[in-house]
Amino acid sequence: MPNTYGYIRVSTREQNEDRQLIALREMAVPEQNIFMDKQSGKDFNRPQYKKLMKKLKPDDLLYIKSIDRLGRNYEEIQNQWRILTKEKKIDIVVLDMPLLDTRRGKDLMGTFLSDIVLQVLSFVAENERTNIRQRQAEGIAAAKARGVRFGRPPRPLPENYHSAYQRWKSGTITGTAAARECGMPLSTFRYRAEIYEKAKLL
Repeated sequence: MPNTYGYIRVSTREQNEDRQLIALREMAVPEQNIFMDKQSGKDFNRPQYKKLMKKLKPDDLLYIKSIDRLGRNYEEIQNQWRILTKEKKIDIVVLDMPLLDTRRGKDLMGTFLSDIVLQVLSFVAENERTNIRQRQAEGIAAAKARGVRFGRPPRPLPENYHSAYQRWKSGTITGTAAARECGMPLSTFRYRAEIYEKAKLL
């Protein structure tokens, strides 16, 4: 007997999978047959998707909410669709796009229309991914221009840093020796020295 499966993907930026879960439950997909990944759609190197692929057998049915949940890479979406429908020989239903239902229109015209729709939606999915990345880059650049700092805050300086710094600055000890006293690499010692000097000038 063919089995019914559902696939859900949410990115790390969009943690709410409820909308997709509700849609799959409305299609009566068994809970144990719903596979979900929480990661980017840039490729198909996803653990739950790989598990799903091992489960699929000919004539099984796979539901996804929209084509961008399958992925966001134009060529890879096309390739995966071919693997699923031609090699795995399963049917796919994209709930947000009724034309992408491989159970219907298996004649030449139906296949032709599905291929066109798939190409358009795959392009849109990748284009949106590109736009998201561009908006993120622009947002980060704007935040940096406003003085917002990213990354972990630097560790507090060790208590003996001032003493080691003064002796290094006066030439009493080498930078290597000063860095060793402070328990940090020489490059870190010098980097923190630059910050330390600027702070003293303020």
